[in-house]
Amino acid sequence: MSSQPQRFEILLVPQHVEGKEGAELVESAIRSAVVEATGQYGASGYPRYVGGGFEADIDPETRTVEALLVDGAELDYGLSARVVEAGG
Repeated sequence: MSSQPQRFEILLVPQHVEGKEGAELVESAIRSAVVEATGQYGASGYPRYVGGGFEADIDPETRTVEALLVDGAELDYGLSARVVEAGG
């Protein structure tokens, strides 16, 4: 069994909310989705997670989104993706 997390929640937030955490970050999100590990690795070399219209390569150690498609398109300027534990 893999030691990598099998599920994360990705929050799309405007870049001006950088530095916010917890409930304040969740309230600032304009969209979110729970993504689950596919067992594959993306072009970035990190594990691929998919769900809710999101397809992301996430570094499970640092919880950094290394690559992201939202509904098949790249992220719009002015938005950033934040990774939190699924469900909060």
